[in-house]
Order: sequence, then C-alpha cells, then structure tokens
Amino acid sequence: MIITTQDELADYEITETFGLVKGNTIRARHVGKDIMAGLRNLVGGEITEYTKMLAESREQAIDRMVASAESLGADAIVAMRFTTSAVMQGSAELLAYGTAVKIRKKG
Repeated sequence: MIITTQDELADYEITETFGLVKGNTIRARHVGKDIMAGLRNLVGGEITEYTKMLAESREQAIDRMVASAESLGADAIVAMRFTTSAVMQGSAELLAYGTAVKIRKKG
C-alpha cells in the first residue's frame, strides 16, 4: 500500500477513486506514565512515555486505515492526514484519514 500526503503520485496515475478511508484509536493516559511525565516535567527533556504512546497510536490508526482501503480493493491512499481530538479528560482520539484509490504505473 502506497500512502502519501500529496493529492497524486508522480510515477502513477489514479485509475479509480474509492473515497474516504479512515482508522482511529482512542488512548487514555496511564497513572504510572503520568507520574514519570510529571517528574520529567520538573527537570525538562522529552517525555518518552508519551512519545512512545503517540507513535503506537499513529501506527494503529494507519494500520486500520490501510485495512479499510484494502477491503475496497485500493492499492494507494492519497491526501492522507492525521487529526486528534479530546474525548474526555485524560484521553484523546487519533484519526488517520485519506482517499483510497487504484493506481497504475505511468508509461
């Protein structure tokens, strides 16, 4: 599966558009991680616990979006984006979305 934030792919032409595909996950903070993050906030530096959690969330959202595109018969996703929103205190949704398309190599 080819994924791009561009509207088209330089070496390919879009032969069919299937439409919007998306994948999401909702994650809540963990008390243990909050304590470590609070301590790190006192001394400064990267909060690796949250960095890892967000990276895992992005990958899960992408995997779900790709599965949705594959179920439609797509082999690429164009105009891919991420968005986040608060769901409740201490949790947030991470959403990956784009347009599922069928592509063919140019030439």
